[in-house]
Amino acid sequence: MKIKKTNPMREIKIEKIVLNIGATGENLEKGVKLLKLLTGKKPAKRKSKKRIPSLDVRPGLEVGAVVTLRKNMDEVLKRMLNTNDNTLNKKQISENNFSFGIKEYIEIPGMEYQRDIGIMGFDVTVVFQRMGRRVKLKKMKKGKIPKKQIITKEEIIKFMEDNFQTKFT
Repeated sequence: MKIKKTNPMREIKIEKIVLNIGATGENLEKGVKLLKLLTGKKPAKRKSKKRIPSLDVRPGLEVGAVVTLRKNMDEVLKRMLNTNDNTLNKKQISENNFSFGIKEYIEIPGMEYQRDIGIMGFDVTVVFQRMGRRVKLKKMKKGKIPKKQIITKEEIIKFMEDNFQTKFT
């Protein structure tokens, strides 16, 4: 009898988790403190490239902060999903990733209210990959990858249900 082996190149794994906050001025500094408190890493500030007069945004103005996690992703993702009762909407999923928002950081298990930060929310993006994706991303000898390399909505849903017991509506 032959045992059917799975192709290791078709395995799906989490590449990174990105936490970001959009704000300006004093709220941006509070957001940076919050991201540092949640992850223990120093957030990178993002600058605007466009002028949006209705929001008082000009080119070069710092408008957000971002932290990318590539280690200890499982435990962080479980904590973040716990705020939404482990449920996500199918509309939040796209090719190779899904995103969801957290309205208040005090909903995260183990987090307490910080008076100097106040009440803030942030966005979480989870990016998936298959083996061989670097071929497309590298600078030297960049190659093309086929369409079958893309991770579909159904594959992401199956991965999240199997590994994190997430429900989708």
